[in-house]
Amino acid sequence: MRPLLAALGACWALSAAAVDIHAYTEDVPPLNYVDKGKISGYSTEVLRLAAQEAGLSLSIEAQPWLRAYAAVQKSPNALLFTVVRTPEREAQFQWVGPIGPRRVYLYRLATRRDIRLRANDDLRRYRVGALAGSAAFNQLAAQGLMRDGQLDAGQDDAANLRKLLLDRIDLVAMLDWAMHWQLQALKLPQRTVAPARLLDSTGQYWFAFNAATPPERVQRLQKALNRITADGRLQQIRRRYLED
Repeated sequence: MRPLLAALGACWALSAAAVDIHAYTEDVPPLNYVDKGKISGYSTEVLRLAAQEAGLSLSIEAQPWLRAYAAVQKSPNALLFTVVRTPEREAQFQWVGPIGPRRVYLYRLATRRDIRLRANDDLRRYRVGALAGSAAFNQLAAQGLMRDGQLDAGQDDAANLRKLLLDRIDLVAMLDWAMHWQLQALKLPQRTVAPARLLDSTGQYWFAFNAATPPERVQRLQKALNRITADGRLQQIRRRYLED
């Protein structure tokens, strides 16, 4: 029995090693999410199609964001999605994209008309939720909210929205597509929340390869992405998932 188990383990290891791209993602619908055991979403479909177009084999694993981020940084041929390309992250990865725009708002409950954000310092009057380790979280931390104890780190968008609905936080930072999706999932009207301020619309979403990945592999995926963008296939996927 032991030799058989060892042989099966060796076969599994060889199979895993033969995969061209080991992709890691998190649960942030509609970009990437787990539905009935299957990883789905806009970015997931784009990655699968681009990898198929490039002739690259692909495995995808869903993990919490910080764990996925760490796993990709340790493993050549690993890829993280969906990632905002920022100056702080630029040298940490090799980039493929862009695959879509990013608009993050600070949302309040529609009933909280008392919340006013006329200047950055106004944020310090409120407790703000954001996805732990995300670009939005880091942006808010850089504005001093972490130091002031006003920044709440959430494990996912669903948890952050629940906190907002329960008045445990005053504001939540969330991608507009994600907020639309989360409200739909809870069967709540879109007017339940209101944008208090646009936090950031300068970034775009990308696929991020481990920095030690062979450049030829990165270029193959980029060229494939360029083709599916040019011929309209990427836009077809976007229309199925995203609210512009």
